Amino acid sequence: MSKVKSKEQPVILVTNDDGVTAPGIKALVEAVKHLGKVVVVAPDKPQSGMGHAITIGHPLRMHAVHYFEGIEAYQCSGTPVDCVKLAVDKVLHRKPDICLSGINHGANHSINVIYSGTMSAALEASIESIPSIGFSLLDYSIEADFTGARKYAGILVEHLLKRKYDKHLCLNVNIPAVDASLLKGLKVCHQAYAKYEEKFDERIDPHGKKYYWLTGDFVNFDKGKDTDVWALKNNYVSVVPVQFDLTHYKLKAKLEQTLTKLN
Repeated sequence: MSKVKSKEQPVILVTNDDGVTAPGIKALVEAVKHLGKVVVVAPDKPQSGMGHAITIGHPLRMHAVHYFEGIEAYQCSGTPVDCVKLAVDKVLHRKPDICLSGINHGANHSINVIYSGTMSAALEASIESIPSIGFSLLDYSIEADFTGARKYAGILVEHLLKRKYDKHLCLNVNIPAVDASLLKGLKVCHQAYAKYEEKFDERIDPHGKKYYWLTGDFVNFDKGKDTDVWALKNNYVSVVPVQFDLTHYKLKAKLEQTLTKLN
């Protein structure tokens, strides 16, 4: 694994959480391979819902694969976050110019960003001062049509590579599962307050023992027209800037005024 050196073209790290063989990551590579030197480091198996998990106490394994024509690629036994860390330290030996995660099979809007392996990979890059984007298509099918997602991935990545944004920039981009001709364009949004009203379906296995299957319904509590949920419902590609700083600044200011009185 030699150091990637490129003065003429940007280095683009591509990863995901659906696994290196998923159609979504192939679509993302196709969308951006003309924009720079693409290197893929992705999980060797699906890692959906892993959030920002990292591997501790077990060895990580990584080896080269040839799933993408003309593209340097590796599969890793770890999580999406592990993939970003290993890519920077052991494959690139430098920080890429941008990190792209996806294209995920399924939504990562609203509360999903907390659980998403796709977005955690992008946020890990952001933590390391690497501008990043997580892409998700609202279609879980292995046969999903990525035509519209490829188009807007190419548009956004080309835009970011040509401009200087904050080094911690991280965008959560979701694309509606409609024909590309029906997409109305990009809409910058805020993350909706929407979540799953969950319950566990209790079942009995063949040995007579109980087990549980997580189920639930997605409920949107945010009726504004500037949210990712609204944008996607109305056939816009939602773009939500996200950050790893979880500080609640308004509450911080209030607590500074009230709690200091307790001293």
